[in-house]
Amino acid sequence: MSEMPTRRTVLGAGIALAGTAGLASPARASAPRAPSPARAADQYVAPDGPEVVEAEARRGTGPVRKVPLTATASSLELGDGLTVPTWSYGKRLPGEAIRVTAGDTLELALTNDLPQATTMHWHGLSLRNDMDGVPGLTQQAIAPGAAFTYRFAVSHPGTYWIHPHSGVQLDRGLYAPLIVDDPKEPLSYDKEWVVVLDDWLDGVDGSTPDAVLDELTKGRGSSHDASGHKAARRRAAPADGDAPSRLLVGASSDLLGGHAGDVAYPHYLVNGRRATDPSVFEASPGDRIRLRVINAGGDTAFRLALGGHRMTVTHTDGFPVRHTETDTLLLAMGERYDVMVTAGDGVFPLTALAEGKDASAMAVLRTAPGALPPATARPTELDGELVTADRIAPDESVALTEREPDRTVRMTLTGSMDAYDWAFDGKQYDPAVRQPVRAGERVRLAFTNRTSMWHPIHLHGHTFALAGTALGARKDTAAVLPGRSLTIDLDADNPGLWMLHCHNVYHAESGMMTVLGYLR
Repeated sequence: MSEMPTRRTVLGAGIALAGTAGLASPARASAPRAPSPARAADQYVAPDGPEVVEAEARRGTGPVRKVPLTATASSLELGDGLTVPTWSYGKRLPGEAIRVTAGDTLELALTNDLPQATTMHWHGLSLRNDMDGVPGLTQQAIAPGAAFTYRFAVSHPGTYWIHPHSGVQLDRGLYAPLIVDDPKEPLSYDKEWVVVLDDWLDGVDGSTPDAVLDELTKGRGSSHDASGHKAARRRAAPADGDAPSRLLVGASSDLLGGHAGDVAYPHYLVNGRRATDPSVFEASPGDRIRLRVINAGGDTAFRLALGGHRMTVTHTDGFPVRHTETDTLLLAMGERYDVMVTAGDGVFPLTALAEGKDASAMAVLRTAPGALPPATARPTELDGELVTADRIAPDESVALTEREPDRTVRMTLTGSMDAYDWAFDGKQYDPAVRQPVRAGERVRLAFTNRTSMWHPIHLHGHTFALAGTALGARKDTAAVLPGRSLTIDLDADNPGLWMLHCHNVYHAESGMMTVLGYLR
């Protein structure tokens, strides 16, 4: 392997990207020798094992926040008269924000009124493993007409979100913000604006995410069934004839290292609205506004700017950073930023450029009378200063201590657009194959991208630090650009079986997923 790159080399393109019982059996702790990833399942901590129960007990108990939620087929209006059939939480887009305070116990009862099995994943949260929502790994999928209650302690404040981890359901309307308030909030602000970015195709001219995956994989049946195992798929053709092709050709971005994405989306949304009929946030001139920005897209990185304003980054992926000013942000799928702005006097576009795709979404900040900006508004800030990962330092309160890794796990990102065989080390996802770690270790994950596509890598149940010459911002999602490497460090402090995957939903469902498994 080549010498470890610095964070500047790794992320030079500018992305700060960077149930029921579990399926393993109890066993006593094994000897300290590192096993192969394919070691017998009974050598790993079970999702509901005693180690998981003990870790949850250490998080403590607090007031119980009960939330009922239904996943259901819906007819949603996306603005300017466009109504589409899709699936959603509570027949809203995005779903209503779930709000708790750090220290609370969240009890969410999910009813599945969908025609398919589903689960719920709590993106970014460090929680007990059997509540993580990965079918065939941490829980049994929730069958149509059934219900399941997720219950766990919420220990860390920040901006998070929820979505399914079943097939390509994420690329419908099944997502919602999850905001964990800090009982000792250090920031002072007047208003808060939750901003959810998305790319949209479901229900447009008969398109569905399943049909798009089928087109991308040429009908080879690369997705996985509700148990987590490979399942043959038949083309999900719409009732009124074939949907248009959604293959994206010619999309390119220097910031993303080349090819920008695989899917040609007909629409891009901010808070469920198209730019021709945008969501409007009202404030007063001089108000200090906290924006919590979430990229819920399936295949799109967004470059975000607020016309006439500079932004101060305060958090990324839920964790505080040393305040850093910027004109624009670049968010990978699954990534979140919190920023502060001081509102000017007027009407301002919040534009989310679909990076490399020649399209955009928009919302509006209004502090005075006036006409709305045109849907095609392109604030000059989009081409201004772009904050990069190597410029963002963690707040001292959350910075990892310097420490040599106890274990280094090296993985190569493989696959091609033509074969659509995305994977780690040339091996498509098998829930029985784990990358072994042990509780208490400092673990270094070293990724090398041998593909011509960028991949936003997300680790469940943990945060990590971008590694290099110094430990960087705490993250749970980070992109590996084509031909580049990415090194991250984490403390193995949350036992269980944890998914590690590309957060391009089509890459994940074609095989780019693996498991970080804690040894007993």
